[in-house]
Amino acid sequence: MQWREGTVQEVRGRWPGAVEYAVRLAGDDGEVVRALAYTALAGEPQVGDRVLLNASALLRGLGTGGLAFVVVAPDRLPADPPSGTGHIVKARYTPQQQMFMAVDEQDSPHHAALTSGAADAGDLLGMPVVVADLHSALPAVVAGLRSERPDARVVYLMTDGGALPLAFSRSVARLRDAGWLHGTVTVGQAYGGEHEAVTLHSGLLAARHVLGADVAVVVQGPGNVGTGTTWGYTGVAAGEALNATGVLRGRGVAALRVSDADPRGRHRGISHHSRTAYGRICLAVADVVLGRTDDQLGRLLADQARTLVEGANGDLTLREVDVDGLDQALRATPVRLSTMGRGLDEDHAAFLQSAAAGRWAGRLLAG
Repeated sequence: MQWREGTVQEVRGRWPGAVEYAVRLAGDDGEVVRALAYTALAGEPQVGDRVLLNASALLRGLGTGGLAFVVVAPDRLPADPPSGTGHIVKARYTPQQQMFMAVDEQDSPHHAALTSGAADAGDLLGMPVVVADLHSALPAVVAGLRSERPDARVVYLMTDGGALPLAFSRSVARLRDAGWLHGTVTVGQAYGGEHEAVTLHSGLLAARHVLGADVAVVVQGPGNVGTGTTWGYTGVAAGEALNATGVLRGRGVAALRVSDADPRGRHRGISHHSRTAYGRICLAVADVVLGRTDDQLGRLLADQARTLVEGANGDLTLREVDVDGLDQALRATPVRLSTMGRGLDEDHAAFLQSAAAGRWAGRLLAG
């Protein structure tokens, strides 16, 4: 961890749970950097306040998390949270661990709902659960779902493969503000959702039986980690999410990670991330969705998808979906679409295929 000290110069933006600042670093050069404060952790520093920063990602030049984080404003400590707000610890055994009231703990007002009836039996009652690898797929999945069922109650479950604080995602904040998401649940070590859950399994059951979701979308937070190896990437959790869905008698829907623009060969066409997570890790019944396009890329994707499904360890079914109207749906999203730094027109296929998975989930509701 690389520490830096600085002084807040201005507020550059805010959204629920987070504030972005311009901070002038102490020292002879006085460089001004972007710094993010999570209000539940660091409160809200004011212009002129001295702040201590974790500058590791900034100094390493990382992409998604390439800014400084406010650890504390030592002269303006935040007030203690209300007492009795739960005892489930997340970011455990780190200096910034926090206690939350998890939806599934004994003192939760929702504990009874999760220990009776279908929830206690571990039954999602056939609820479609769309699973994707990258956080950037979330708005595209919801856009595709809304093209089919604009009235559907969609709950987002953020797993802990990427960012742990949900407040890091401006996309989630904007989707929630726009009414595109009915609610959010953070599971595992992730935190900051409207509901916390200890596991993905209990989070899915809470989405269905506490929040009344019609469809759940499971994607890690921003900041996917990959190593260029077959197994060393956080998106392997997508396969495990489909397994959890199958165990809980939901309807698993796999959104393919696709690119026609990524310079890395392993991610061109259907990414090796999807081929591994869905083809080798998923052992459950699930639908793999392919948006049909009659062009060279579309033919390549169809061949790759058939190969994935035919060689899979799980019971996968390829579902081909028309893409009529999905481009318009994507352009109507309340957030800016971006994946690995590329926008909608730069990597259209990436978003189109995620939207196709959302459309298929909407059709499952009708059928």
